[in-house]
Amino acid sequence: MRGNRQRRTIKTEKNEKGKYKKKNRFGKSIASKAPSLLLTLLQNKLAWHNTSLNFIDTAKIKASHYNHRTNEYKKKELSERWNMIDEEKVQRDMYSAFLIMNVDDDLKSINREKCLDRYGKFKQLHDVEIERIKTSAAKRIVSMGI
Repeated sequence: MRGNRQRRTIKTEKNEKGKYKKKNRFGKSIASKAPSLLLTLLQNKLAWHNTSLNFIDTAKIKASHYNHRTNEYKKKELSERWNMIDEEKVQRDMYSAFLIMNVDDDLKSINREKCLDRYGKFKQLHDVEIERIKTSAAKRIVSMGI
């Protein structure tokens, strides 16, 4: 059983050029795609520092849908790369990382108070980084909407 992930298609198809189409499907989390060796290396390195690798409950947190200002969840399409927070544009992946940084110790909920307290500094660093990417990248980062 594959859990919550989408199943691979059983049907074998060819594209217009006669080549076989891939049967892979988009996974629900990065953990399902990450090489286990990388996770093992991270866990070993963290063990040297008496700490461990923690996994958040992505199904409960839903970082890409949450707005800490309104305390509401709004489902967005994967193609929507920017969030509107207080009428300011924030890059979706960076904002999700900010929210994950402010997860409670139970790893199942976002600490809204931490978000409210830390958002100003995050937004300042966010804007600097977006500008750096826009001015220094030889190629535009399409996956980030830049």
